[in-house]
Amino acid sequence: MTKSRVRTFVAVASLCASLLASPIMAADATGVMMKDGKMMMMMDGKASGPMDREMSMSDGTKVMTNGMVKMKDGKEMMMKDGQMMMKDGKMMEGGKAMEMKK
Repeated sequence: MTKSRVRTFVAVASLCASLLASPIMAADATGVMMKDGKMMMMMDGKASGPMDREMSMSDGTKVMTNGMVKMKDGKEMMMKDGQMMMKDGKMMEGGKAMEMKK
């Protein structure tokens, strides 16, 4: 009976740790974000000011000051309110990674 309690405790602790991991990662977010129709620089999950020049991400993606994203393969998309482009080129929406579409 004690072993089953330990297993249950470990399972619950692991679940709690995985649920808490996403907000911690979002708090460390650095990149750019479309907020109220304007592109903002993000540092450690907080807006640090308006985006005043084009940025190149580490994967070759370029983000323009108007929110246009040009990927390395030539695909383009316009960022929407709440979307954030991380410095590594990953797109986030609502604190979760999202797949970029054409």
